[in-house]
Amino acid sequence: MSRAAEETNRRMLRARDAMDRAYAQPLDVPALARIAHVSEAHFTRTFRATFGETPHRYLQRRRVERAMFLLRETDRSVTDICFQVGFGSPGTFSRTFRDIVGRSPRAYRKEKETAAATGVPTCFTMAWTRPTD
Repeated sequence: MSRAAEETNRRMLRARDAMDRAYAQPLDVPALARIAHVSEAHFTRTFRATFGETPHRYLQRRRVERAMFLLRETDRSVTDICFQVGFGSPGTFSRTFRDIVGRSPRAYRKEKETAAATGVPTCFTMAWTRPTD
């Protein structure tokens, strides 16, 4: 791997790490491009080529993964979880959650409660419900 490719990978990893740390904060492509020290267009193209998805989709998926944990482990309302993980509206949250997980946040929570009541081991439940997108 060339030095230029290694530097590009480091820059993309720096931006992805920032997304992982601050997933609930308002992050946009200009801010992420600044973190990676590249132009916005170059950042979007390179991020997709490096990680196989756009920065926006990656951030949505990280937020949904966190929401899945909160739905399983807390009794907080779906709306509270929506805002806690960084979505701006419950409608966008529900639509994105359904796109990634395959069911609504409420259905996901109900499914987890049913699985817990029937004694299904958590490791099986988590593997079965892991997002595939």
